[in-house]
Amino acid sequence: MAGGLMMALTTQQEIQRLSEVRRQLADIREALLGYAMANGRLPPAADPALVSGTVDAGLSKEGREHGILPWATLGLPETDPWGQRFTYRVTPSFADNIGAGTFTPPTSCAPDPKPAHASFALCSEGNIKVTDGSTDIATKLPAIVISHGRNGLGGYGRNGKQRAGAAGLELTNASDTKDFISRVQGPDFDDEVVWVPLPILMSRMVSAGRLP
Repeated sequence: MAGGLMMALTTQQEIQRLSEVRRQLADIREALLGYAMANGRLPPAADPALVSGTVDAGLSKEGREHGILPWATLGLPETDPWGQRFTYRVTPSFADNIGAGTFTPPTSCAPDPKPAHASFALCSEGNIKVTDGSTDIATKLPAIVISHGRNGLGGYGRNGKQRAGAAGLELTNASDTKDFISRVQGPDFDDEVVWVPLPILMSRMVSAGRLP
């Protein structure tokens, strides 16, 4: 009986953690959109190897497209409910300095953003793709965020170390790649994924007066 109660309690705790991480990811997406509206670009990634509490830990690093979510820059919690940092990737042209003029693709983008208002234009496209392992779910994404779930494999901890052991589809989400996996959880996959949809980002930027 005691074993059954313990199992039921553990299951309930995991359900609560799963609900919490989904809420966190929804908040992260809103924070990224809000940052873009306020700053004219998405934040670059933070260095995953920096230990919590050290200089620049959790802060965006210029030019970094893959790493961890810059939680300190965004004013968000550092980790998911399992104590791992969130993996984050952003398309460079959506996160560079406004003056860089990287309005691609295409090479020439019209209309250009208002001067000093945005690092990308209405016709800009992301370079990130999400599949379920075989079929495309979303393409041309500006940014994506991953929680590595209960097992944490492939995620970075507060000590700046990546947890080894990611394999299969989870290894894809733990690698420096532009392709990611989002699917129903199972024995070999417990990642939770959220992304910034291109139409929503553009709509918010127009509403904020950043575009066109």
